[in-house]
Amino acid sequence: MSSKLSRLDFLRFSALGASTLILPRTLSAAAKKTKKNEANDLINIGFIGLGQQAIHLMNGFITIPEVRVIAGCDVYDIKRNRFVERVNKYYAEKGIKNKVDMYIHFEELLARPDIDAVVIATPDHQHARIAIAACKAGKDVYLEKPLTFTVYEGQRLIEAVRANNRILQVGSMQRSMSEFIHAANVVREGRLGKISFIKAYVGAGPKPYDLPKQDVPAGLDWDLWLGPLSTSFYYNHEVVPLITEKGGDECWGAWRWYKGLGGGYTTDWGAHHFDIAQWCLGKDGSGPVEVLPPSASPYDCLTFRYDNGVEVAQMNFGEGQAVKIYGENGWVMVKRGKFAASSPEFMPNAVDQKAVYETNVPHYQSFVDSIRSRRDPSVPVEVGHSSCTVCNIGNIAYELDRPLQWNPITQKFMGDEAANKLLHYDYRSPYTLE
Repeated sequence: MSSKLSRLDFLRFSALGASTLILPRTLSAAAKKTKKNEANDLINIGFIGLGQQAIHLMNGFITIPEVRVIAGCDVYDIKRNRFVERVNKYYAEKGIKNKVDMYIHFEELLARPDIDAVVIATPDHQHARIAIAACKAGKDVYLEKPLTFTVYEGQRLIEAVRANNRILQVGSMQRSMSEFIHAANVVREGRLGKISFIKAYVGAGPKPYDLPKQDVPAGLDWDLWLGPLSTSFYYNHEVVPLITEKGGDECWGAWRWYKGLGGGYTTDWGAHHFDIAQWCLGKDGSGPVEVLPPSASPYDCLTFRYDNGVEVAQMNFGEGQAVKIYGENGWVMVKRGKFAASSPEFMPNAVDQKAVYETNVPHYQSFVDSIRSRRDPSVPVEVGHSSCTVCNIGNIAYELDRPLQWNPITQKFMGDEAANKLLHYDYRSPYTLE
């Protein structure tokens, strides 16, 4: 990894920011097709990973007039069938002629020259290799959070996005929600004064995989679902949920809660609320310098320390998943649909408590606008990577159960090779990031 860092540092700090212009070095056929300068030129999108989150995303993207959903891919037939039925029903009701093709192998979807962009909503362990392949295929990418499964994968994805002049929007949709935008503005404008402490409650880290082994159902390619993961992980219906009679998943995919399959609440909600903490602190593209597990924290919870002295503690303060920011002039608290503050002067004019948070069209529109303008969206790849890195190094601190010194520039632990070995894992053959 060390041979990649100097170039990554340059890419991260020179390309960071929503105003970055993506200037193609060569105007290839793919680049010409995805530039989309014509106002009436439709943007064709394919979905990879068709579980519950993909359905929410589709329900948002499909309402954007300039978008057409023309393909989907999943390793489970019941999810492919549900997806195509819902897309066809929507377009039929709107009187729009549209053909949707379904795939088991994402490589076949990426090979289509008429697809301009992909929405990737697979389990986390598949994010990096599919997104990198999409970049190399000339597709722009909307990628669900957390950005990647490991820190090293994120580094490689940044390289792929920039080397191939792609647009990548991270699914950190809270950055497009009014209450979180207001919180960030209050803090970044200095209205709270010097920030001293942040509580960012997300929940526990991953737990051992202890679900009972079950037979793999017909129609699910379990080997493809595992991808680069070890075949020692066995199937259970909670990991790849069945679909109920009403057409919804019986639960959120439980892979996210188990070590080796997901990152627990640390990555699932940390990619939202640690992200907001970093945004407020102006630490996008950077990160903490020290990570303390609960046993070493003065607050008995996972804690991050930054070079400006601010501590971010994964502390439950009675609001569920939420962020509370303390400054010398007072505090603000923000969660989905709620904003509170120590003084009326910090309050927004209104908060939409009825917003549908998983179907956040403005966040998707940012991606569509960026495809046309060739400028970075509201949450570009470098931001997604720095927020995801916080989550991943937090889980490493949980696992090793000792304080860790982190260098956010080199993206390595200082003097700790045991911790650095956990920044990635060995893919099973024949899977690679190439």
